[in-house]
Amino acid sequence: MANKIRTSKGVAKKASSQLRSKKTTKATKSVAGSALSNRRK
Repeated sequence: MANKIRTSKGVAKKASSQLRSKKTTKATKSVAGSALSNRRK
């Protein structure tokens, strides 16, 4: 069964800004990327 939980628009915006930040750690970027991959298109 597919996961029906999706990332909200607000969380997606924050995740996007974390991915663009140069001060963000590798672990944080991994979590942010995962959140964006769950965003509904």
